[in-house]
Amino acid sequence: MKKVLFGLAFTVAFPLLVQQKPVYLDATKPIEERVEDALQRLTLEEKVAMVHAQSKFSSAGVPRLGIPENWMTDGPHGIRPEVLWDEWDQAGWTNDSCVAYPALTCLAATWNPDMSLLYGKSIGEEARYRNKNVLLGPGVNIYRTPLNGRNFEYMGEDPYLASRMVVPYVQGVQQNGVAACVKHYALNNQEINRHTTNVIVDDRALYEIYLPAFKAAVQEGKTWAIMGAYNLYKGQHACHNQYLLNDILKGEWGFDGVVVSDWGGVHDTDQAIKNGLDMEFGSWTDGLANGSSNAYDNYYLAMPYLERIKSGKVGTNELDDKVRRILRLSFRTTMDMNRPLGSMLSPEHYEAARRIGEEGIVLLQNKGALLPIDLNKAKKIAVIGENAVKMMTVGGGSSSLKVQRELSPLDGIKKRVGDKVEVVYARGYVGDARGEYNGVVTGQNLKDDRTPEELIAEAVKVAEDADYVIFIGGLNKSNNQDCEDTDRVGLDLPYGQDHVISALANANKNLVVINISGNAVAMPWVAEVPSVLQAWFLGSEAGSSIAAILMGDVNPSGRLPFTFPARLEDVPAHSVGEYFADRSKKVVDMKYNEGIFVGYRWTDKQKKVKPLFPFGHGLSYTTFVYSRPIADKKIISVNDEINFTVTVKNTGEREGHEVVQLYISDKKSSLPRPVKELKGFKKVKLAPGEEKDVTFTIDKEALSYFDDIQHTWVAEPGKFEAIIAASAADIKGVVPFELK
Repeated sequence: MKKVLFGLAFTVAFPLLVQQKPVYLDATKPIEERVEDALQRLTLEEKVAMVHAQSKFSSAGVPRLGIPENWMTDGPHGIRPEVLWDEWDQAGWTNDSCVAYPALTCLAATWNPDMSLLYGKSIGEEARYRNKNVLLGPGVNIYRTPLNGRNFEYMGEDPYLASRMVVPYVQGVQQNGVAACVKHYALNNQEINRHTTNVIVDDRALYEIYLPAFKAAVQEGKTWAIMGAYNLYKGQHACHNQYLLNDILKGEWGFDGVVVSDWGGVHDTDQAIKNGLDMEFGSWTDGLANGSSNAYDNYYLAMPYLERIKSGKVGTNELDDKVRRILRLSFRTTMDMNRPLGSMLSPEHYEAARRIGEEGIVLLQNKGALLPIDLNKAKKIAVIGENAVKMMTVGGGSSSLKVQRELSPLDGIKKRVGDKVEVVYARGYVGDARGEYNGVVTGQNLKDDRTPEELIAEAVKVAEDADYVIFIGGLNKSNNQDCEDTDRVGLDLPYGQDHVISALANANKNLVVINISGNAVAMPWVAEVPSVLQAWFLGSEAGSSIAAILMGDVNPSGRLPFTFPARLEDVPAHSVGEYFADRSKKVVDMKYNEGIFVGYRWTDKQKKVKPLFPFGHGLSYTTFVYSRPIADKKIISVNDEINFTVTVKNTGEREGHEVVQLYISDKKSSLPRPVKELKGFKKVKLAPGEEKDVTFTIDKEALSYFDDIQHTWVAEPGKFEAIIAASAADIKGVVPFELK
């Protein structure tokens, strides 16, 4: 009888247990209900533990309630190898290699949001497979100076281009139940003194130039995380900045995700409590130095925070807001039972890396149609330069990777031509022969003790009787080049490469120069060289992408996402603005005197300043002709839209892509405005002889400027022009219209 009664009791009780599932664990309930239910179940100590790191790349969950830890990973170009719990040293795993995708400058150079979505989806799958729920990227800081060592991680000089490219990246990552963490918010535009620079910039430049990509990531991309920057603004560090985080990000934009500090970016407990930071990482006791394993208890938002609450110095309203945001992150990622499983090192990921690289490579110059290489007429190709063989996925700072494989440009060329053509190689110059960063070793031995003269002599000898000479140089990921925490010392190519290129140009007229970098470089030899390619850091499939462009398997369609200046003094940050190259442990004020006039906006304003290559520039192996553009209206009101249409025809013999660009010019305004600003672009694929209509639709947003007195966007009535162009300097047609 007791057994029967027990059975009846269990039968009755079991449905009640099912019905009593906590709201926070019920996936059918709205996230906000789940957040509030979980919040009221947490102890004070559990809440405080959630808002700071517990290891180099993780923060605590709540095992008692089944709430998982949060695991972060660098970076924007691939999934960082595992490091030890308390150290930067490698964990020694054998299954943490990744696919390296092209650097974000290359992605921006595709001018193709579809490529951005593919990029985000692919890297998000790798992060998910590695069980990371926050990807520390992408970066969207504006290209203010070509000396910034971290420009290669960003999306160029134009806020509209960066905005259109960041949104699909974020959406692609987050399809995998992995949060994109858009960085570095905000005004982190150089690496020297990144912890001690207090940026002084007017509100117009802040809102029109430096914030739009972040705003788009938040309001359109719906990013789940934002990373604060190292620098200061209005005297407060950006990781706990009242104006940037509380007023703008969470106030004006309505951001409901988490604000994560950059590693070592927190400096003050009280500001971290009150000024919008949600999760603290990497502090130790003096920035990024090693500490003891219990150092996490001494973080600004750890015991110091808990002690302030227990002593009554601060309340818990701010803490509850931080924890709500972290819980929201958990329900969107680790506690979403329907998120995909992800994948690593798949053929599709390598294919994505190759395609993005091919679309991002920019043909800067091609005199006499030297490219593409005709393998039917060539018997010998000479490849010169260290960057033809040097691995570029190791080094550069936090974006350094441990790849499963990386195909070098030289090997990519050899693989493509096979036995059809002899390929010979000469070093040409010696740069940085080292091949190690943070415990990841390339295994390459690039040591070479020959003198520069001997290296040049060998290169010239190899080049003299070649049908094509391909010089592959540029920058690398070493200090004072394209590397985190350092800036370049100048615009020139390092390691005496200019001398090598000039010598090769004298030896052989069929010279192609491939510049691998994330930055603009000076080209004093540009008149001597028929063909120049900007190839970026292309990741695992670098060799395949470069070879496909050289041989004409793919028609180049990349466009520059930033201006290549002829001289450093043509850059406003170095002429009218301020830029400090000397390191300082004390806070230094840096004035952005150029205001809104960054990149092509400055070039247009000066008129006399002609860039080496303009923003939006890029050539093709085919040719395009534009019709006269037309508008569907001549006059619009503030509530209207207006359409501009132009017909583009491929007049060459190859299929190709043209990037049609729309700029808007305000002919007369109350405040100074740029001559023109990018407000639309479309990449169109055309077969030989094919033509397509390209239509742009804009509204008052594209006509507006930020009025810093009224603190609002203003579309001022008056006359405007829609400018259809192939680059900032290649105008194809102008359509006047008026805003009433």
